[in-house]
Amino acid sequence: MVVKGILDLEDVKRAVDVAVDGIIVSNHGGRQLDGISSAVKVLTKIVDFVAGRLSVLVDGGVHSGLDVIKILALGADAVLLGRARAFALATGYELGAKHLLNVIQNEIRIALALSGKKMMDEVDRNLLVNVPTV
Repeated sequence: MVVKGILDLEDVKRAVDVAVDGIIVSNHGGRQLDGISSAVKVLTKIVDFVAGRLSVLVDGGVHSGLDVIKILALGADAVLLGRARAFALATGYELGAKHLLNVIQNEIRIALALSGKKMMDEVDRNLLVNVPTV
């Protein structure tokens, strides 16, 4: 089981206690509560607490392949594309979605190359200049 909408360490502790398979760090696009933290802002604290006991996925704030690299560098196991993919589908149907994924994959390849990395598993916090803290 994977639980979505996690932003608070208390919720993370509950997820670990009930042994879920993973959590999705997400603020639901900020539409639910005005002024709520972004997923990226709380990610490092959550990843550090989880310490590999469950998978950490992130949803929100992904607009490019570089965003994917940054989120993975902060410790997420995976990055989800929600709204961007929906917009691509709405405007270009299947071709739009394929184009979006191709663009993001190319941006990831470029970001890896420019940072001197060959593989995604080489990406870590050392890649980032300013690691957000809460």
